[in-house]
Amino acid sequence: MAHEKSCGAVIFTKKEGRLLFLLIASRVGTWGFPKGHVEEGETETETALREIYEEVGIRPTLIKGFRTCDQFLLSRGRKQVVYFLGQYENQDIHPQETEISQAVLVEYEDAMKRLQFDGAKRVITEAYTFIQNHRL
Repeated sequence: MAHEKSCGAVIFTKKEGRLLFLLIASRVGTWGFPKGHVEEGETETETALREIYEEVGIRPTLIKGFRTCDQFLLSRGRKQVVYFLGQYENQDIHPQETEISQAVLVEYEDAMKRLQFDGAKRVITEAYTFIQNHRL
């Protein structure tokens, strides 16, 4: 069974006292976070930062101490996605039109309504809890 690995991040910003998460919708309408395949020679964080920039055009700061994984089965094998936590300020989001149909900034409760998969809901809940516990 083949094994794929991707890296990305739960991205957040604060505007007018509100904590907002960046969600992206794939061309097939699935909501999630910026992520992509690890290229040869890249570290997990290098992959995450490259994919975030390619998919949404921002350069976040990755927050130390947060790393979580989601795993699931695909028809071609198992996939592991490593997620970090990224924060950004004062940057415009520019979705990659070939892969992303929408990019939105939403509060945690709205994100939970949009995310279809339990793994993604667990990942954002871990990120939200980390942000609250570390007063970011």
